[in-house]
Amino acid sequence: MFRFFNYCSQGRGAWLLMAFIAFMLECAALYFQHIMKLQPCVMCIYERVALFGIMIAGLVGAIAPRNVILRWVAIIIWIYAAWRGLELAWEHTMLQLYPSPFASCDFFVNFPEWLPLNEWAPAVFEATGDCAVKQWDFLGLDMPQWLIGVYAVYLLVAIVVAISQFFPARSKI
Repeated sequence: MFRFFNYCSQGRGAWLLMAFIAFMLECAALYFQHIMKLQPCVMCIYERVALFGIMIAGLVGAIAPRNVILRWVAIIIWIYAAWRGLELAWEHTMLQLYPSPFASCDFFVNFPEWLPLNEWAPAVFEATGDCAVKQWDFLGLDMPQWLIGVYAVYLLVAIVVAISQFFPARSKI
């Protein structure tokens, strides 16, 4: 199994597939925001940034998948973005399941001065909603609960791919 994942990580297809899936999830988020008129909160925006991190990891990995250094950079970005996304989705879920006047999210997004994403692309990164409000659900799970599953899968696969780097790649069949 690990040899197969190592083999896949050395090809562009797997990296581009990962980036494409993250891109489609971003498109879904924008559909919910602009077509269904759901108001993204600060946590939603941060979760969206984590998904962009996974997309960037896929693109970095696709640049030169046989280059060990670039592949490890992509894996590290992937693991970090998936971990942060999982943390954010978990915290967001806890805010919605157990609302409290003492625990809430920020009113405005807080990006670094050198990367003011909310000013550069307000249609994507401007938060207008409340983190504690459930606006949408599907099969009994709301958006952050679905994102827990998404980020957990991304993180699990990233860890398997990272471990697989220590096994020789399977030869072509």
